[in-house]
Amino acid sequence: MARTSTLTQLEKIRAARIKLEKEEQRLMSRGHDKALAQIVQIAHSAGITADQITAALGGKAKGKSAAKSIAAKAPKAKRATAGKKVAPKYRDPANAANTWTGRGRMPQWVQALHAAGTLASAEIKAAE
Repeated sequence: MARTSTLTQLEKIRAARIKLEKEEQRLMSRGHDKALAQIVQIAHSAGITADQITAALGGKAKGKSAAKSIAAKAPKAKRATAGKKVAPKYRDPANAANTWTGRGRMPQWVQALHAAGTLASAEIKAAE
């Protein structure tokens, strides 16, 4: 008979543990919901997207999420040189109308000069 009472007690303890774990999850969930609501409110007021939060947490941004619709896309910070014209650094020896600033993708004529090792000959001197 001692065996039956021990098994009964173990079953009661296991049932109580399951009940306590469920209660713990419910309470934590309630706390998490409040915290998430605050985070969403702060992100929305700051114009931060869910993808930006995910990236800041070290994760990969996934497709569209519900939180993304809450916050408008934050404007990107502009560099001090954004929108400013830059003087050309290279001029095509074959066609003087073709120039390149040295920024961005190389035009084909620059690629050809670079491959030939004669790109320095196309540099525009400061006196020009």
